[in-house]
Amino acid sequence: MQYRTQSLEKYLADASAGEPTPGGGSASAFAGALGAAMGCMAANFTVGRKKFERVWPRVSELLEQCERAREALLGLADADVAAYSHVSRAYAMPKETPDEKAARAAAIRDALKLAMQAPSKTFAVCAETIRAIDELADLANPNLLSDIGVAAALLLAALEGAQLNIEVNLACIKDEELTRATLADLNRSGAGARDTARRTLDKVYRRIRE
Repeated sequence: MQYRTQSLEKYLADASAGEPTPGGGSASAFAGALGAAMGCMAANFTVGRKKFERVWPRVSELLEQCERAREALLGLADADVAAYSHVSRAYAMPKETPDEKAARAAAIRDALKLAMQAPSKTFAVCAETIRAIDELADLANPNLLSDIGVAAALLLAALEGAQLNIEVNLACIKDEELTRATLADLNRSGAGARDTARRTLDKVYRRIRE
């Protein structure tokens, strides 16, 4: 299923049904795509307006970054759904004999590792986009402040959702070395992203209330 070409109503109906997909990993990627879209909106209300000509060059770069992030996250939402289908098939494998149990366990481990790929990429894209949104809060048309704040909030939620999906898969895999390496990668790629998103929100609230 390519949800990016389906209606929002279809996605929400499927997400709320008693089926394994689309789930939290896909929802996190879509939240990130919405956040990136709000960044695009703020940038597009800045570039081309004479009043903000001084910042056009940098805001144009940030617009391109947000556009790339939006596109990437839409793809990752569908990639997460596709990857989880492998997990479902692995859990459905027979487990009557010792050989079947061993084959099933190996298939589940492999499928869970595959299922971590989309949320891991979602996490990295959201972390980078959060930094772009923070810049836009200082440069973009101030009439779009609330939209920039929404962008930061959605990207922060997407970041947290992606990490939750990574960690739940790690908990099922039960590989201490993989867990350490994966969490170290998350710490590196997401360094400061949460603080940056919260700082952006604080900045937006403060300026709205002035």
